[in-house]
Amino acid sequence: MATVPRDAGRAENPWLITVAVMAGTFMVVLDTTVVNVSLPHIAGSLSASIEESTWALTSYLAANAIVLPITGWLANYFGRRRLLLVAVVSFTAASFMCGLAPSLPILIFFRIIQGATGGVMQPLSQAIMLEAFPPHERGQAMALWGMGIVAAPIFGPVLGGWLTDSYSWRWIFYINIPIGVLSVVMIRAFIHDPHYIKRASARIDAWGIGLLAVGIGALQIALDKGQEEDWFSSDWITTLIVVAVVGLIAFVVRELVIRDPVVDLRVFRLRTYSAGVLLISLMGFVMYGTLVLHPVLLQTLLGYPPLQAGIAMAPRGIGTVLMMPLVGVLISRMDPRGLLAAGLLIGAGSLFWFGHLSLDAGFSNIVWPQFVQGIGFGLLFVPLTTVTMDPIPKERMGNATSLFNLLRNLGGSLGIATVETMLTRLQQVHTNVLGAHVDAYNLQTRTLLHGLAGRMVATGSDATTAHSRALGAMFGLVERQAAMLSFVDAFHLLGFIFLVITPLVLLMRRPRSRAESIAAAAE
Repeated sequence: MATVPRDAGRAENPWLITVAVMAGTFMVVLDTTVVNVSLPHIAGSLSASIEESTWALTSYLAANAIVLPITGWLANYFGRRRLLLVAVVSFTAASFMCGLAPSLPILIFFRIIQGATGGVMQPLSQAIMLEAFPPHERGQAMALWGMGIVAAPIFGPVLGGWLTDSYSWRWIFYINIPIGVLSVVMIRAFIHDPHYIKRASARIDAWGIGLLAVGIGALQIALDKGQEEDWFSSDWITTLIVVAVVGLIAFVVRELVIRDPVVDLRVFRLRTYSAGVLLISLMGFVMYGTLVLHPVLLQTLLGYPPLQAGIAMAPRGIGTVLMMPLVGVLISRMDPRGLLAAGLLIGAGSLFWFGHLSLDAGFSNIVWPQFVQGIGFGLLFVPLTTVTMDPIPKERMGNATSLFNLLRNLGGSLGIATVETMLTRLQQVHTNVLGAHVDAYNLQTRTLLHGLAGRMVATGSDATTAHSRALGAMFGLVERQAAMLSFVDAFHLLGFIFLVITPLVLLMRRPRSRAESIAAAAE
């Protein structure tokens, strides 16, 4: 097993480095979804509405998105080890304060701190792991890292629901404390700054940081609140989107013309990296979109209680966890681009499989497509990360991983917003189409209406009330079928996206072989 030299002349086992950075990263990614199922309990406990309590999610995601792209610059300016330690300590302390929060504004304040410090940990941990292993062994490292990144959002709602039901919503924050303490101890013991981590310039690109914060923050809030506010019918959402577009365009222009940018966008000149970033953003779109579809489908249409819904969703995480180690072995023996293409096609197939669901779907109809989807996702992340980062020099790895993680998260936010909007709008369309076929001149309609009214009369209703209730019941049936069709359409769209982007794999270069990476290291 290769070892990583320390500045002091000793060497560290790269797997110890992996465990040191993965503990904090898993904690951060878990917190993006573990809060979702606890929002009603948080709202009730803090005397807030459900809509107000969603700011506990929005604030976290916005702060996370703002910090992600500047992590590489922060690491060079303050030192990677120091920055990582401050981030883990701050995140852990903020988690403790979130658990103690007596009001919603205080909870939101500490969620912002969580998001900002958590945004630092994701790209730093990925950059450290990529540098700790030689290129031909990075696949195995990314397999372990990917297990945490992909599995944490899947298991988060299950864990959050169990902790909330069994103890209190405050425990979804308290569980971070022992993980954070372990991470701090291991970072102090095993993480050290390489010689090329140094401050390139004493100047701080304040305008670049400001434009980035305004643009990314406005975009993240607009995506998270857009459907709730009915998008462009809301002046507030329209203003946010305009601010986001103007701010991000100004940011890109500034970063391309100044001497010492806070985010080095020139990395996109590498074709393999650009194609990989596009793929990870669309993968985030699909993965997070399905994370919205599945629990809503199971609980609102199929009548699953929260715990059983979590169990039904677990096979996707199981498939991913089982596949990741195998991919870590295969990636060193075959072209990872083939694994990536296979993952996209399997993921597309599982989504089209979900597109055949109906209101009569049984447990097995949910479990097996989930498991296959988990296998597909397990084939995606490791090869994509390995191929994308292969041409990146070590001294630019922090900047590259920051942008990589930012685009994945923004793709996920866009996927969630798109799916939520689709479900609402398409249900209205399907309700109108199906309702047009339910009329008094249709024999089947009259038969069903008379049957329902007869049952109402048998339970004690008078004829007029029974007829009115029967009409309401029929409309409910139409709405449920329309809702199911909207889910089917959403699954088809996500599957189609995976099919369409599969040819992008051809734009990426095959990563260096073991012999090539050893020769490069020797030079």
